[in-house]
Amino acid sequence: MTTSSSVSESARAYLRLFPDVYLRFHRRDDKHSEMSGASRGVLMHLAQSGPLTVGQCAQHLNRAQSVISEIIDQLERHGFLARVRDESDRRRTLVWLTEQGRTRMIEDQEVLSVDVLERALAKMKPQQRVMLLEGTRALIQAADFDSVPAKPKTRKKQSHE
Repeated sequence: MTTSSSVSESARAYLRLFPDVYLRFHRRDDKHSEMSGASRGVLMHLAQSGPLTVGQCAQHLNRAQSVISEIIDQLERHGFLARVRDESDRRRTLVWLTEQGRTRMIEDQEVLSVDVLERALAKMKPQQRVMLLEGTRALIQAADFDSVPAKPKTRKKQSHE
C-alpha cells in the first residue's frame, strides 16, 4: 500500500478508488423491485407533507386527480399507503404512508447494497472497519457544506430570434 504525500496526490488516489467502490457496492435491484418515478414522488411528497386527500395530493403534484388516484391505488395494493378517515372531518379520507411504505422509502433511497457491504465488512478486521468509518466521516466533515455545490456544466440554450 502506498501513501500519498500531497493533498493533490491523495485526491487523485481517492478518485481512482471511488469507481471501484461504486461498482462493487451499488444496489442492483431486479426490475420487479423498482418503483416508478411517479410512485416514488407520491410517497416522498406524502412523507414530507403528511396525510392528504387524493385531490390535495394531485394538486400539490400538479397532476390529474385520476392519475394520482391510480398511483395511490397501486401503492395501497402493495401495502405502502393506507386510506384513513380524517379525524377533523369524518367525511374526508386521507392517504398516508404505512410502516411498510416508510421502510420502502428508506430502502429506496439507499444507494449501496447493505448485503454486499456486510459481506465485505465481515472480512475486515474490526480496527479496519473503525478506520474506514472514521476516515469516511472525516472526509465528509472536511467538505465545505456552506459552499454552493458546483453545478454541472450545461449547454446554453441558443436564442432563435
